[in-house]
Amino acid sequence: MKTKEFLRFIKFALFSISAGLIEIGSFTLLNELTGMSYWPCYLIALLLSVLWNFTLNRKFTFQSAANVPVAMLKVLAYYAVFTPLSTIFGNYLTETLGWNEYLVTAINMILNFVTEFLYQRYFVFGKSIDTAKKEKKELEEPDGEGE
Repeated sequence: MKTKEFLRFIKFALFSISAGLIEIGSFTLLNELTGMSYWPCYLIALLLSVLWNFTLNRKFTFQSAANVPVAMLKVLAYYAVFTPLSTIFGNYLTETLGWNEYLVTAINMILNFVTEFLYQRYFVFGKSIDTAKKEKKELEEPDGEGE
């Protein structure tokens, strides 16, 4: 693995950890304070973490100048599959089998981390990686000439 790609993965991991803290923190607050069942707590927490993670990774990890609405639609497509599957799976494990809510949430977060990195790296931002840097450089040097 190239150094640049390894560093990109490390950035993604660090931003994912921060998103994970947002997800587990908001899940804990909702789960402990509202009395809601597993799935609404999980969905609200997941949404908050996705918004945070997408914003940071687009700007800093993948440094993409791609059309934000198009990139968001691609991420929405990922979550249109991941969210129902993880919600149904999580709800079944917690409500039917009696698994611990936090263990199930941790399993979902690990699955999300691995699959989302691959999806964003190769599908969402694959062709636009590092284009924000190129655009910025072109704006600073309009004719490609330095000072």
